[in-house]
Order: sequence, then C-alpha cells, then structure tokens
Amino acid sequence: MSNNVRTRLELSENGPSTPRKQSRKRKPSKKKERVQEPKIQKVSDVEAVPIEEQNVVFKPNAGPQTEFLAAGEREVLYGGSAGGGKSYAMLADPLRYMGHPSFSGLLLRHTTEELRELIFKSKEIYPQIWKGIKWSERKMQWEAPSGARLWMSYLDRDDDVLRYQGLAFSWIGFDELTQWSTPYAWNYMRSRLRSTAHDLPVYMRATTNPGGPGHQWVKKMFIDPAPYGRSFNATDIESGNVLSYPKGHSKAGQALFKRRFIPARLSDNPYLARQGDYEAMLLSLPEHQRKQLLEGDWDIKEGAAFTEFDRNIHVVEPFSIPRNWVKFRACDYGYGSYSGVLWFAVSPDEQIIVYRELYTSKVLATDLADMILDAEDEDGNIKYGVLDSSLWHKRGDTGPSLAEQMIMKGCRWRPSDRSKGSRVSGKNEIHRRLQVDEFTEEPRLVFFNNCTNMISQLPALPLDKKNPEDVDTRAEDHLYDALRYGIMSRPRFSIFDYDPMGRPSSSMPVADSTFGY
Repeated sequence: MSNNVRTRLELSENGPSTPRKQSRKRKPSKKKERVQEPKIQKVSDVEAVPIEEQNVVFKPNAGPQTEFLAAGEREVLYGGSAGGGKSYAMLADPLRYMGHPSFSGLLLRHTTEELRELIFKSKEIYPQIWKGIKWSERKMQWEAPSGARLWMSYLDRDDDVLRYQGLAFSWIGFDELTQWSTPYAWNYMRSRLRSTAHDLPVYMRATTNPGGPGHQWVKKMFIDPAPYGRSFNATDIESGNVLSYPKGHSKAGQALFKRRFIPARLSDNPYLARQGDYEAMLLSLPEHQRKQLLEGDWDIKEGAAFTEFDRNIHVVEPFSIPRNWVKFRACDYGYGSYSGVLWFAVSPDEQIIVYRELYTSKVLATDLADMILDAEDEDGNIKYGVLDSSLWHKRGDTGPSLAEQMIMKGCRWRPSDRSKGSRVSGKNEIHRRLQVDEFTEEPRLVFFNNCTNMISQLPALPLDKKNPEDVDTRAEDHLYDALRYGIMSRPRFSIFDYDPMGRPSSSMPVADSTFGY
C-alpha cells in the first residue's frame, strides 16, 4: 500500500466525508450593497490541521475500531452496541490489500436489501481512497488498478453457499453475522478461504450486534470461549474441543487458528455519542433490547432467570487467593450428559469467589474424582465438598454408591440440600449474592474470567414458564446446579478460621465415613 493511500485510509471521527462542490460565481448585483469590514481572526485562534490529515477520508477511532483493523487472528468478530462504527470498519478492512494483484475478497450481507446499504457506503469512500478503482454493477465487484478484486454479495439461504463452490478468497467478511440463524454459511465459507501468494494472509471478519436469529451460535463461537478482547484457539461450538490439525499432518495436534472478539460501544464513535439523539432513542427501547443495542450485552436474553448478571461487575481477573481463605467445591455429576464442578473461596468480608470450573462429559465418577484431586494439587486445603445427594442412592445395587466410590478415591463429599423448596431457595440466594452490596459497593458473588462455561450459562438460563420461581430444568443447568449446591452449603469466613500466619483453615473432622465428613 502506498503512503498516500495509507494516509487517506485513516478514518475521521465524523465518518466518511463527501467532497464539497465549488459554488458558481455569482453575477454582480445591480443594487449597491453595504460593504462590511472583514472579520480578522488571529492565527492562534485557528485550529491547525496537520498536512498529513488534510485529505483524510476515513480515520479509525481510537480503541476497538483501531484494534479490529489491526487484528492478526484468522477469525475476528467486531460487535456490541449499535452505532459503534462497525460497518465502516468492515468496509475499510479489505482496502489494505487492494494493492496486491492476487487479492480476492468477498463481503456478504444476509439479504439484497441489506447489501444495497453497504454498496452505497462503499461508493462514497472507495473512489476517494483508491485512485482508479472501478465498480461493476453487473459483476457486483470492485476492481483496483492492481487487479485486486472485492465482490459484494448476499446469502439468504444455506444453499446459496454453493454459488461459491470451487472459488477461493483471501478475505471474507460477514456484516451483521447474527442475521444468519445457523453457523452453516460461516463454516462452509471457511473452506473457500485460501491464498496462493505467500505474502497475502487469509482472514475472515464479521461485525454484528447482539440479538437476532443467530445470537446463540455466534455467542458460543466468539463470546463464551475467552474474556472480551483476548485471542484464543478456535473451538468446535458443539463439543468445545480445540480445532486442530489431523493425524498424519506435520502439525498434528496443534491448534488450527485463533479467534478473537472485540467489543464495540456507542461511546467508541465520538460523532454519534456527542449528538445524544441516537443514545436517547436506544434508551427508549425495552430492557432486553436496550441492554443488547446500547450496552452491547451478549448475556441478556428475554425471559432470562438472572437478568442482574453483568460481566463488567461479576467477572474479575484471576488473582492469588490467600491460603487462609476458606475453600470448598461443589459438583453436579452426570455420565450421559455433563458433569460440572466449581471451586469456591470465601473472603473475610464473605464475598464468594468462583475461581475454577471443570466441565466434562461421559466420565466415570471415579475418573472424575481423580480429575478433581489433580486440579487441587496446589490449592492447599479444601475444607469440604458438596455433591448431588442423589449420588448416594444405591439404585438396587448392593455395592458402593457413586458418591462412596468417589470418597474411597480420597475425594470427600457431603450431600447437597435436597429438602422441599431447596431449588427455589438456592435460586433466591444466588439473586441475593449477585446484588451489589451498598456498603462494599461490590457483589457478594463473582467469577474468575477463566470460568467461561459458568459465565456463559448463568445469564442464558431461562425461567420455567410453569414455575417462574425456578429455572427451566431442560436448559443446560449442570454448572448452575453446582453453583446452587455450593451457595446453599452456608459458606462463611468465620473469625475462628482466620490465622494471622496465613496458614490454611482447618478442615472439618470426619464425622461419618459414609458421607466423608
């Protein structure tokens, strides 16, 4: 890319500018006009504009928009609140390669109507940035003098991907990704991503707001696997396994590529934010839509059980937990579905910190016990564990129960509270702990950001339509049950647990060999 093009590709705060037409010379008026003295302005009063910015067409706003254009991951999603400058960032991204003769890009919208908006915006800015670039209405394609090409098209049905069978692109963009109800189009188009030029990288880019028919799969693919803004190895959204090179490949077992989610907010776009009108309109929306479109909240869902959950409040960076804090664990076991294990720490002001999770499927109870004990190697003392009380049931078998099998492995437990009304009481206690304390100005329950499954599942839990006091048990609730068991174990940091020497709190003595405590 030439220095001139690089300069002109910088984005202005006000969005793309349109060249002003020079006014025609006015004919002299026959009527004698009163001559006014010109207003003299001091040089110091005039805001100086650097020479290199005098012809700027598009300057990225500092922060997320700049991060998106500079990102090096194979697949990147730029999303969040409406009005954050996502569409212009998407249009600008492929332009950095238009000087390469081998570049071929494809920018997609879901429908032809939505596509027209992108084409209109591109006609505003592209000719001002790339001298000689031409648009072909017949081919729906931009072509630069270098020979680089950028197609603009739509995919409103899964079968439409077959139009691109046999084609190859070095850059593919999806604008408003959640408009696609399934990941089929995204996954298929990944197979069209390749380049024969060694100096031309391959990328997939997407922009979107939360909500829409594809909200859940986009959230699983880009939002849930890692904290916002952090690069991570791409995973299969069904199994959660890292996508890796197959056996026989020279890189067998290594991660295929990385993904990243870059959040956007209205405040990232100074032009819209300063006006105030757009923000006022978003504030008038119903709560769940307001949280999605104004706050860029991916966790909010209509009919959700825990609407007070906020990643900005309840998710924290991991820190070294003092050894004298009370630690315990809770588990919801299932072989056919999933087993969820959570580890808790209680601070001196009785805030509960969920600092680790284990989420796995089709694992024997004894093997799960080994996995738990391995994870606790460096934890110091775990004061107690809480396990689903149903695991003490013999189920007609004369041998040890599943709970007893785990205890014999050295993984000790006490049974969870299964009394009448315990589910509702547990849910209410979680609500209470999610509230921000008026004295400490902190919630009573927080999660380390490495507990990605717990963080994604809790805000997605729907209410039971027949019993709004409980969550819908048909949802993915295994880690929620573990959370409920732990919260309802009445954890607290007693003054008698405190040791000024920093030694770990003592565990409860074994009272019953059946239960382990």
